[in-house]
Amino acid sequence: MAAIVRFGISIDGKLLEKFDEYIEKKGYVSRSEAVRDLIRNALIEESVGEDKEVFGTITIVFDHHQKELEDKLTDIEHKHLENIISSLHVHIDHHHCMETIVVKGKASEIRELADRIISQKGVKHGKLVVTGIEP
Repeated sequence: MAAIVRFGISIDGKLLEKFDEYIEKKGYVSRSEAVRDLIRNALIEESVGEDKEVFGTITIVFDHHQKELEDKLTDIEHKHLENIISSLHVHIDHHHCMETIVVKGKASEIRELADRIISQKGVKHGKLVVTGIEP
């Protein structure tokens, strides 16, 4: 690990008060640890458009009565086997299922895969969440 560097920041008092409430709510032991996590998160989110290696999940809720949707999703997933680690299928109710797909690969590939899956007719909601090794 690199040497720790100290730096100061200026911040509005009300914003700092809200940040301290956030820190307490999340259970951080210090402002420094919270700031480090926020910086890491911002850098990982920024990398989504780049070709950095990321890991993540694509979670969708879909109508399983939508004609041929499950076949289309399976075809898309089979074309991206190198990016898919695992998937979990959950039956929500008579009409809806949720699927969570664990993925890895270049950020641009993962974004493209998520967009293809989420944009399918019958997918009611979808979200890509990515993370990576600390930049």
